[in-house]
Amino acid sequence: MQATDPRRHIDSPLMRESLVGQHIGEQTSTEREIRIIPDMNVLSIGGLSILDRGRGAVLPLLDEVVACRKKHKFVVGVGGGARLRHTFHICLDLGLPTGGLAMVAGAVDEQNSRMIWSLLAANKGMSANKENFKELPLWLNEGMIPVMSSMPPYHFWEPPAGRQGIPMNGNDLGMFLFADVMGGRSMIFLKDERGLYTADPKKDPNAKFIPRIGVRELLARKMPELIIEQACLEAMLNARHIRQVQIINGLEPKLLGRALDGEHVGTIVDADG
Repeated sequence: MQATDPRRHIDSPLMRESLVGQHIGEQTSTEREIRIIPDMNVLSIGGLSILDRGRGAVLPLLDEVVACRKKHKFVVGVGGGARLRHTFHICLDLGLPTGGLAMVAGAVDEQNSRMIWSLLAANKGMSANKENFKELPLWLNEGMIPVMSSMPPYHFWEPPAGRQGIPMNGNDLGMFLFADVMGGRSMIFLKDERGLYTADPKKDPNAKFIPRIGVRELLARKMPELIIEQACLEAMLNARHIRQVQIINGLEPKLLGRALDGEHVGTIVDADG
């Protein structure tokens, strides 16, 4: 007589799948994906473009952040800036692999995020680590301003990028991924330019402003310099919730409130355009 198997078996379409099959995308596609925090905006403050300029650029922008928090919920991400580039230079000189660079990059961003948190602490600024993301709804509903590092935590798992030793997955991608997985309302990048140009306006006086552009068109142009990371643009094509981002001039703080209200005040990059 055959013994009854006491284990409970749960039927699942993925039970015997390797998860690397070419057809797995169609099998797992769903239109029911929830937006975890749908009323949350994500702001990315550039380290090199804003923070490294000191109090003259940072303090007026943070004053506007505090003013906007009375009307909007948002999380602030902070980049690494010049110190990150200096750290990369040392790492490359020592011969560290790309994953090693990605590991130390997060530490630089953490320092900058702590500085911004300190400046916002008296106005309900909170230091947010990835371990605390589950508390974000509570913090936002209580009027807090969570501040986090922009660098995605690839660390030693940073994918190799051919001859380029510098990690391709940087600050812009980190905040975009966070905004998309949380199902946020908007993604705004605060840089030191009006937005995207046909060339670097600091170097080329003939550079023309681009008010709006589709991701595919932008990638097809193969521009030698971009104000936003290419890895972020490529991720937008597969995003589920954040299908467009806006790049605005963080040196004109009043633009932030207008952007949060949905106004077009910089360059809009659209994944569906």
